[in-house]
Amino acid sequence: MPDVVFPLDSTRRFTDQDKIGHNRWHPDIPPVATVKPGDSFRVHCREWFDGEIHNDDSADDIRNAPLHTVHALSGPFAVEGAKPGDLLIVDILDLGPIPQEDSGPLAGQGWGYTGIFAKPNGGGFLTDQFPDAYKAVWDFSGQKATSRHIPHVSFTGIVHPGLMGTAPSHDLLSTWNTREAALIATDPDRVPPLALPPEPNGAILGSLTGAEFERVAAEGARTAPPRENGGNQDIKNLTKGSRIFYPVFVDGANLSVGDLHFSQGDGEITFCGAIEMGGFIDLRVELIPGGMDTYGVSENAIFMPGNTDPQFSEWLAFSGTSVTLDGEQRYLDSQLAYQRACLHAIEYLTKFGYSPEQAYLLLGAAPIEGRLSGVVDIPNSCATVYLPTAIFDFPLSPTVDGPVRIDPGIGAPRSPA
Repeated sequence: MPDVVFPLDSTRRFTDQDKIGHNRWHPDIPPVATVKPGDSFRVHCREWFDGEIHNDDSADDIRNAPLHTVHALSGPFAVEGAKPGDLLIVDILDLGPIPQEDSGPLAGQGWGYTGIFAKPNGGGFLTDQFPDAYKAVWDFSGQKATSRHIPHVSFTGIVHPGLMGTAPSHDLLSTWNTREAALIATDPDRVPPLALPPEPNGAILGSLTGAEFERVAAEGARTAPPRENGGNQDIKNLTKGSRIFYPVFVDGANLSVGDLHFSQGDGEITFCGAIEMGGFIDLRVELIPGGMDTYGVSENAIFMPGNTDPQFSEWLAFSGTSVTLDGEQRYLDSQLAYQRACLHAIEYLTKFGYSPEQAYLLLGAAPIEGRLSGVVDIPNSCATVYLPTAIFDFPLSPTVDGPVRIDPGIGAPRSPA
């Protein structure tokens, strides 16, 4: 096993550990450890809400989830010799739930969760159709996930980090804050908001204290969106065996990682759409000096996905076009097309006995595939969502006999917005 450079004690809060991570992006957050090119190392990760979500049949914790505290990131880790303009190579060697802890109160101790966020607290991809909070708890058995809240499905998790990235430079951080503030200013009272500005309340900034803490807390970028440094990309195929190439913007690169997922559908459409968990990740790092210029990788991360995904051979696919629910034509709106494809899949699953909320949670958590299938045929973009049929214990395809009616069980807990 690689050396553990960031250990976490499951009996203690994230902020009470011997090494404290962070939940904002800023170049002045000190690294918690230094690794060398060629090193392999293990990092423990806490799920993104640091234990605020519970293994129970209530969704009140999802409704009241404290967004100002996320994400609980492990790091930063300085890479010896890394300079701005380099490419940082990160290999994902292994990852999984919290080792040797198959039961307990923390997500990752044998279980994880998926949430539909209430519209006033972040919402989701389909927040206008699903404004209330819902939750599904998933139990892990080896690589399989099942849920008492969404019965009749079982699938192998594509375990991956939802969030990994390097620290921004001061100039890049200023760019982020300026452009996102301009977006917020176009509709400052929107619910949910258009973006999340810096928020000192709830900031976790490693070992910083005093005036430095206050300054960085006032400037630090929230970790919710993906950006030029990678960040919260939520790519389900960024799993074991993947190799990622991150731009380096500061000396040492200052790599951070967290937000581990046991599984996720493309798009993480419920916002808390993956199966969230804490756990471990084993990484190896290398450097390509000057690689940002050499390969033109200056404002994005590129990656080679791993080859350990479950291999599904049969799918049922749903399509959507860029026409709103009330019949308004939009021009090549691929996001709207994907929303409509997801809504078509949800409506289809309700014919078998699932509630719309169960179906929505399932699309966020199971390894569905989302695709932009046509983006040039004006005025309609076409997007598709593929459901692997093998995850269901009943026949999913249409037949002349009509859909099988399943027992939907206790359903997904709801908490009104």
